Amino acid sequence: MSTTVPRRRLGTAGPEASVLSLGSWHTYDRMDFREAVTMLRRAVDAGINLFDVAVYGMPGHPPVFTDVLFSAMVRAAGLARDDYLLSTKLWLEGYPERPLREQLANALFRVAADHADVAVLGDVRSDDLDLKRLAEDLADLEREGLLGCWGVNNWSATAVRTIRAHARAAGSPGPQLAQLKYSPCRRSIPDGEPFAAVFAEGVSMQASDVLEGGVLAGKSGTSRQIGRDPGGVRDRIVAAAKGIGELAADLDATPAQLCIAFTLTHPSTSTVLFGATSVAQLEDDISALGVLERVGAERLRSLLGPFWADRDAVDPEGP
Repeated sequence: MSTTVPRRRLGTAGPEASVLSLGSWHTYDRMDFREAVTMLRRAVDAGINLFDVAVYGMPGHPPVFTDVLFSAMVRAAGLARDDYLLSTKLWLEGYPERPLREQLANALFRVAADHADVAVLGDVRSDDLDLKRLAEDLADLEREGLLGCWGVNNWSATAVRTIRAHARAAGSPGPQLAQLKYSPCRRSIPDGEPFAAVFAEGVSMQASDVLEGGVLAGKSGTSRQIGRDPGGVRDRIVAAAKGIGELAADLDATPAQLCIAFTLTHPSTSTVLFGATSVAQLEDDISALGVLERVGAERLRSLLGPFWADRDAVDPEGP
């Protein structure tokens, strides 16, 4: 397969990133190492250059080494640092007592890198988070070359616009992307008016949770790690999976291809984040680009309209 994955700029000041980006959440530590290396090499050869590699271990939980494994995969695949863009997460629990600089240094140590091209800030879980101080700390990391640019994960539209104002006052371009749950079933926030204003200001979207932890691809194992369920609509999504599968078959596509193609129909999508645990799965996901070209964005959105599960179930403003 010789598909070259196209690239789009992250925001207005970020790098040119592949429209498909590969995540590491509970993936590489479930794979045969040789298969993981082969998959990474194939992804880069196909034009994928953005890899989300974060520290996911939590106190009291079993240790997670998927990010450490990524550094070994990079060496085994023969990749140079400028062959890929590294995206990491910066968690806000414990901030500012635990400085962003300390957290970033640990993340970079674990992946054997000297800088991150992108950092995505985790969920806001308290009303008293000092966004001005946060923006100033991020601006310092950018100025020192430890961080290329940054974005936010599942923030409200108001919070994104507020920290953007603080960041610009601190000499930073501000957030370049908003990582949002987006799929044929979860559309209310990315397709809503509050975020339309955010996108109009130059923040782009990184679509995540595209397959709802595999549910929309027909995987329903109870042991799978699945993200939060805003609006409590997962049962509706499970019910919608059958219809999406049938539509995919009618279009000579797989459900995963259909969902990934759908997310690329949003005009503000810069990149779609997904996980893959085999070369075959990666190849299938990359083929979503062909499905989008063959079926067309307008028709895809129309055909998938009936599966919008979170309509009127969540506030379009976001968390």
